[in-house]
Amino acid sequence: MQRVFCWRMFVLVWLGSLALTTLARGESVFIYLAAEDCQKCHVRELEEIASRGGKHKTAVTCLDCHLDHPPRGTQAIPQCSMCHAPADNVHFSAGNCLGCHPPHSPRDITFSGVGSTTAACASCHPHQGRQLEDYPSIHTLLDCKECHMQHGQFLKCQECHEPHVADMSYEDCLMCHQPHQPLRITYDSFVPSRFCSGCHPVEIAQLESNKSKHHDLLCVYCHKSQHKQVPLCLTCHGLIHNKEIHERFPDCNSCHDGPHTLQR
Repeated sequence: MQRVFCWRMFVLVWLGSLALTTLARGESVFIYLAAEDCQKCHVRELEEIASRGGKHKTAVTCLDCHLDHPPRGTQAIPQCSMCHAPADNVHFSAGNCLGCHPPHSPRDITFSGVGSTTAACASCHPHQGRQLEDYPSIHTLLDCKECHMQHGQFLKCQECHEPHVADMSYEDCLMCHQPHQPLRITYDSFVPSRFCSGCHPVEIAQLESNKSKHHDLLCVYCHKSQHKQVPLCLTCHGLIHNKEIHERFPDCNSCHDGPHTLQR
């Protein structure tokens, strides 16, 4: 037993002597780590990668990204561009990757660490970005995170805007307004006329008291497809009077007092 103890002491003293000699010569003592060594200290990070790591779990190991370990080396924290080259995708050139993407759960996108998100968002959502540019509105002036506080989530219209009528739902708003181009008002042929009353109360009141066939038509029947689309009376009615009458009174409203009242 004593011999074994003496042998172990000899080995320890010899290793210590070797290390001191190496350091005295100015040489480095290299200790090579394996990927499984990381779990000894970084349990939380490994659990995060295991549950939400995406390709950071399946395509790489810890040592593929963390090339060095403190205190030796300068590459302990990797650059995202090591794998995500800006030349491969315009989104990778947005900068400040960690402001949105936690490295061990990159799909858990958060905006808490970034000031402006619009440029980065538009690089992945170019269609919405073009809509905001092509149809300027107050929404164009907002940063994306003003409405999308978290990636994949959004505010509903009523959280910022008063609805045209009290019982309108978010889905009702989308019948006419698209959030990235809200002033380009387009719709199908089934929008209830009461939705129009919020902005056009006089016209709606006139139609309600109107005794002609116009009373029974939806607003969108005449104002087809797009807001401010005003049809000609001839579109539906043709030349109902003789030619001389139409030449003398080319504007039907000069006699009929407008399509919403049709006073004669």
